[in-house]
Amino acid sequence: MDKKGWKGWLYLLPAILFLGFFMVYPLIDVFIYSFEEGYNSASQTYFGVGVYNYSYVLRDPYFLQAVKNTFLLVIITVPLSTGIALLISVGLSSIKPLRELYQTIYFLPYVTNTLAVGLVFMILFKKTPYTDGLVNLVIHWFGGPSIDFIDGPYWAKMFVLCFYTIWVVMPFKILILTSALASVNQDYYKAAKVDGTSSFRIFRKITLPLISPMIFYLVITGFIGAFKAYSDAVALFGTDLNAAGMNTIVGYVYDMLYGNSGGYPSYASAAAILLFAIVLTITCINLLVSRKKVYYS
Repeated sequence: MDKKGWKGWLYLLPAILFLGFFMVYPLIDVFIYSFEEGYNSASQTYFGVGVYNYSYVLRDPYFLQAVKNTFLLVIITVPLSTGIALLISVGLSSIKPLRELYQTIYFLPYVTNTLAVGLVFMILFKKTPYTDGLVNLVIHWFGGPSIDFIDGPYWAKMFVLCFYTIWVVMPFKILILTSALASVNQDYYKAAKVDGTSSFRIFRKITLPLISPMIFYLVITGFIGAFKAYSDAVALFGTDLNAAGMNTIVGYVYDMLYGNSGGYPSYASAAAILLFAIVLTITCINLLVSRKKVYYS
């Protein structure tokens, strides 16, 4: 290897050491823990090696509920947040006056503390002895019944969680898509207008293909972020998510380590590996789909 090659590896060494120590080593360690049956963190001992931890986790009703909640959150919030962000970005791109002001307003929720936004949502949706909340007030105006969105039926709680998640992640997507739309070569639009092409066809045949890499990036990161959801649920329903029936996979891992049912690192490791496998599988599927659907200029 020549001198320049050694210099390149030397520049990469800090990043390699950082990733190896904080990402690769913990992943290997968690994988080993997941097969150690009856692991005791105090004595650092275990009584066997096998797949019992995975068997237990996959039969645990709390884990199955967490998987259901997480998948619903992913399936609902990722397409909706990306689609709404795209519509808003297209609208912002067509507005010349006060465009920067609107972009700043839409980006504000992203820089606001997650728990603070959750507290606002609780005030809007939670029923108390003194008020039914602002949302129920609007429902009353239209003649509908009062709904307990925080402590009530499952579908109501899931609605609030999805609404909250979309609200939190959408500003970042708007910022990315607005930048992507601004980078599209205007000559394509001019040529299409000269040919008398409709606005919808221009959007479908020119705009979408040219910004498809950014859309694909947002979908991938959206899937990963939604699968890692935990603080969103805590902000709305408190720390005892199992009792509320709104736990997520990450919340289940945390509970197995530090929660009311904590002290079981082997079960937590098995759940974490299952989450890793799910995210890796979906990411690989998205990468395969992107080869046919994403246009790289």
